[in-house]
Amino acid sequence: MKKTLPLIYALFITTLLFSQTPCNNGFAGAYPCNDYDLLANIPVSVLANTQGNPEGSDIWGWTDPTNGKEYAIIAMTNSTAFVDISSPINPIFLGRLDTAAGTSYWRDVKVYNNHAFIVADLVGNHGMQVFDLTRLRNVTSPPVTFTADAHYTEFGSAHNIVINEDTGYAYIVGTSRSGPYAGGPAFIDISNPTNPTNAGGYANDGYSHDAQVVTYNGPDTEHIGKEIYIGSNESEVLILDVTDKNNVVKLSEITYPQIGYTHQGWFTDDQRYFILGDETDEQGYGFNTRTLVFDFNDLDNPILSSTYYGSTPAIDHNGYVLGDKFFIANYRAGLRVLDITNISAATDAMEEIGYFDTHPESNGTAFNGAWSVYPYFSSGNIIISDIERGLFVVRKSGTLNTSTFKTKETITLLPNPAINQTKISSKEGIIQSIKVYNTLGKVVFKSNNINLKSFVLPTKKLTTGLYLVKINNTTIKKLIIK
Repeated sequence: MKKTLPLIYALFITTLLFSQTPCNNGFAGAYPCNDYDLLANIPVSVLANTQGNPEGSDIWGWTDPTNGKEYAIIAMTNSTAFVDISSPINPIFLGRLDTAAGTSYWRDVKVYNNHAFIVADLVGNHGMQVFDLTRLRNVTSPPVTFTADAHYTEFGSAHNIVINEDTGYAYIVGTSRSGPYAGGPAFIDISNPTNPTNAGGYANDGYSHDAQVVTYNGPDTEHIGKEIYIGSNESEVLILDVTDKNNVVKLSEITYPQIGYTHQGWFTDDQRYFILGDETDEQGYGFNTRTLVFDFNDLDNPILSSTYYGSTPAIDHNGYVLGDKFFIANYRAGLRVLDITNISAATDAMEEIGYFDTHPESNGTAFNGAWSVYPYFSSGNIIISDIERGLFVVRKSGTLNTSTFKTKETITLLPNPAINQTKISSKEGIIQSIKVYNTLGKVVFKSNNINLKSFVLPTKKLTTGLYLVKINNTTIKKLIIK
């Protein structure tokens, strides 16, 4: 008698690794979308250390300067995962760096000089982990467990890390309110990434939840060439001149109506406008996603320029500007893409032009779904970290050259679904190794040194459900056992 696929596995299919699922009629597989295709999805159960109940948090990207390969760096509750996405419809999970101390729902990462810098909140002795990303070039048998290349411990917990790549300074924000900077930013010289050094901090204006720091080249000629810090400080936006770390100058602060929690913001490319998200105003006041635009034409006298309201009541989280677009991780509404070419206008300054919703259950006002987004790969691929569903790789519809990824179609599994066995065949090249993972990321079958163009995989002892089959440590296929 034919077995029925259990509900848990049927549901899991919607969160497991998909590849190149186009956005058709408003959906890419199970995910609502508009003009953005799904290239791949790797779940939390694969990315994270499986101890406890891991979730996803921050995300950033790195491009290898020697070969142009692109990598996703995903912060998890208990670890940081590294994924090769240079073939975006065939990503390779390379391994993870476990937490330096305890678990945290707020683990954040940034990149400078081919190194990742990682902090965690509410973990008293975590400090900052430093990881040399060039080590990812040499991973031959993924996944592996990495160790840090340096561990800076002159602070304990922190909510986020900000880096000015022009100057080689990291700004640790959301440090302990009882620490030396009372929650304000700590300054660290990371010009030598594996030998970070303390450069002081700023404690005069309360807790900095998030920030952006730039070498200023905007319209306010008085401050050109200075290092400018824009802090999202819970109930205000704070602008500091941090050029001289021993003599920080406060330029201005600005509030706005109906403050919930001043969370995070980003400059436009010309450094004229600053786009801000308030994390709890949707819950507190009942309106749809609200995004505020400030005119920073005069850094000493910023003004609120316009307000945008989205199409859903979802909470906005992290947002980043690239050219004439603003990419927001909008929690339960997923990634939202806004056109900001009209940003100087008092009304209709931004317009939604696309989205990819990683949380199809609802667009409600709650803390699930898309945590953050990284839109800065030269390839045009965009990575999203989802709290429950892990890593998503998406791309604007109609822009993927599928011929680049021909190798994905050269390996087949037949039959699939399978009962007693399935034949893995390669049209080009030799099958050297095979690993089979269950939905918890555990290896349930492996075979090395195969050196054949086809291999019969015995499946009789596998329980009913969904599995990932990794061939030659590069290609991943879904296999259903019925």
